[in-house]
Amino acid sequence: MRQPGDKMRLGAFLTATGQHIAAWRHPDVQADGGINLQEYIRIVKIAEAGKFDMMFLADNAGIWDRELESDGRSSRAGYFEPITLLSALSAVTEKIGLVATATTSFNEPYTIARKYASLDHLSGGRAGWNLVTSANAAEAYNYGLDVHLLHAERYNRAEEFADVVTGLWETWEDDALLFDKEGGRFFDPDKLKLLNHAGKYFKVRGPLNVPRTPQGRPVMVQAGSSEPGKELAARTAEVVFTAQPKLEDGIAFYADLKGRLARYGRTPCELKIMPGLSPVVGATREEAQAKFRELQDLIDPDVALGMLSSMAGHDLSGYPLDGPFPDLSDSDSGKGRLKVLTDTARRENMTIRELANHIAGTRGHNLVIGTPTEIADQMEEWFASEAADGFNIMPQALPGSLSDFVDLVIPELRKRGLFRDEYEGTTLRENLGLPWPELGGVRRAAKQDASLT
Repeated sequence: MRQPGDKMRLGAFLTATGQHIAAWRHPDVQADGGINLQEYIRIVKIAEAGKFDMMFLADNAGIWDRELESDGRSSRAGYFEPITLLSALSAVTEKIGLVATATTSFNEPYTIARKYASLDHLSGGRAGWNLVTSANAAEAYNYGLDVHLLHAERYNRAEEFADVVTGLWETWEDDALLFDKEGGRFFDPDKLKLLNHAGKYFKVRGPLNVPRTPQGRPVMVQAGSSEPGKELAARTAEVVFTAQPKLEDGIAFYADLKGRLARYGRTPCELKIMPGLSPVVGATREEAQAKFRELQDLIDPDVALGMLSSMAGHDLSGYPLDGPFPDLSDSDSGKGRLKVLTDTARRENMTIRELANHIAGTRGHNLVIGTPTEIADQMEEWFASEAADGFNIMPQALPGSLSDFVDLVIPELRKRGLFRDEYEGTTLRENLGLPWPELGGVRRAAKQDASLT
């Protein structure tokens, strides 16, 4: 139940040149933004000035086939490896959280645990790991496979992966480091433990060679909305990023996911649900609509159709563009996103062409176009209705759309008492209002879950 004085949490989803697939073509956007450190520095400082809880980087460990087939017309083919980028940004920021995606499908748990623990130390306790399973089949081709891992297999691997990473983060107790120069003891050996994990997918002795971090461990973020994704989030996540385009969808998702926590010995305050929200802000609604039309006019139809096909997990090029979105079977790609696309097409009676143009700016997330008051109204409604604990703001074009939100919408949220004036703490965990992680918490939950099945 929402308490008086509760504040929204806000993330800034910084996708290269912006959320809109054609943003890179806009005259006010730096076309090379995805591979331009100075541009990222400029953008993250805008978000930190707005007191965002975190910046959020998506990632793929390979170029999607849709980009290879776009005849060079897609801007999503080149961008930085996220941990490298966030390490650089940690040196020029002070309070904003630094969250990046890393797949469990094509990484090793020890490497991920070490990288994110290092980032947490480098940033003074501001790191977060967005745990995903790879929907992009092209990633498999970069890691020695001819066929992508099956959806169920990816989630089974992710479950064990999460346990190993959190276990490694906990091999050092909070006060293990002594730095006793006189006694010659750097750490207390009784407070450094081996992990000795041996499972179906991983065998990891440990311990981690990066000590306990400033916020105990990096914040765990999860972005899956399929049944396995929601169950993994209920057991391990502290923040969930989700695509919920309508209020009723958000309310149902929120209740479902929060309702799963008790079986893992968790309480609702231990998980923040932050749906994606892509705002287009103008002094008037007409001005906001004109800004969005300007971006829509830059869409390459083939690029938009390629993105829709990729998100749906099916090649749609053989279907009539002005015909209805077809009934498609589940693919081995992202199952939750296909449901969002299908529901949107049915609800809005969209053709394939219309849906492709729609997702070019939203990717299945909630698009809201209007004045600062209208956008704040919708955010407040979602927050009060328990459809969200906050939002991952997805600016259409960077940096302009982010600046518009910081300059125009955040003051309106503050006026209503819905968002902070200053950061409450120095770590991401403190600013999100998340508890200090107890040692062994995730592993205890896993044992409890096993006893229930």
